[in-house]
Amino acid sequence: MFKSFFANRRWFSWSLAGSILILAATWYRVELDVKITLWLGDFYNLIQQALAKPNSVPFSDFFGKCLTFAGIAATYVGVAVILEFFVRHYVFRWRTAMNDYYMSHWAELRHIEGAAQRVQDDTMRFARIVEGLGVAFVNSVMLLIAFLPLLWELSKQVTELPWIGKVDNSLIFLAIISAAVGTAVLALVGIKLPGLEFNNQRFEAAYRKELVYGEDHESRADRETARHLFANVRRNYFRYYLHYMYFDIAKWSYLQFGVIVPYIAMGPTIISGAITLGVLQKTLRAFDRVENSFQFLVHSWGTIVELISIYKRLRAFEATIGSAPARAATVPGTTS
Repeated sequence: MFKSFFANRRWFSWSLAGSILILAATWYRVELDVKITLWLGDFYNLIQQALAKPNSVPFSDFFGKCLTFAGIAATYVGVAVILEFFVRHYVFRWRTAMNDYYMSHWAELRHIEGAAQRVQDDTMRFARIVEGLGVAFVNSVMLLIAFLPLLWELSKQVTELPWIGKVDNSLIFLAIISAAVGTAVLALVGIKLPGLEFNNQRFEAAYRKELVYGEDHESRADRETARHLFANVRRNYFRYYLHYMYFDIAKWSYLQFGVIVPYIAMGPTIISGAITLGVLQKTLRAFDRVENSFQFLVHSWGTIVELISIYKRLRAFEATIGSAPARAATVPGTTS
């Protein structure tokens, strides 16, 4: 899964240099995000001034702030589009490396149930998901590096929490505790999902294989056999949906109710008028970025479940290579 791409000289320019380029572009997008956050503070302060005292802000100043945002946004869009285009090619090269490796050992692998699916489909999904999760994780780390110092400074203006009282740098601790509690709860609720997803793909592969054989052999994929295999698919999917319902209840409840948490925490500060509208917006955005970074597992759990399932299938696939003599796939009623 990894050696075929990252340890192969043929793919060196894509695997190493491409990864560095993706990381650099991701960091630049984080820097642009910081610029937007700082711009929001100035912009909302300008709005507050204009609303509090009519005609105190020239339209040229207001329009100038809008142009500043347009410049940052245009750069962000350009980088995002180019990066997404490059990433799609990067993922396909990774898939190609895995495909070439598995096909070079096809004689050893062809007898495994769902071998065609693993080479044709799982390789692409694996490369895409690993790249996506890797970039998301690095992005979360970079956001923490960029926004933690900013939130640390802004937290100094939030000197009191409701029902608790004075807590220094309270928003930092609030973001960490909120994310940690949410991650722990969701991990516990969704602990069975990886195994159920793995079983889904196993039953799907058995059903697909029988249907493929049935295309060429009348003795295969008869009504009863197909019904039995599809019943296995149906039963496991329904269990999967039931467990995902519990997970979704916990996930969406946590994410939706979590939106109001920083407002409640800053309630005494807002009511006392200790900060301006611009500082409030800047603080809320910085808190959101820090909390979201700590919530990496919360936002990625569904994707991680899918990745674990694919990894298990490909890992079992690779374990066959070199472990036994190659076996030809035979179908009843035919000769190999």
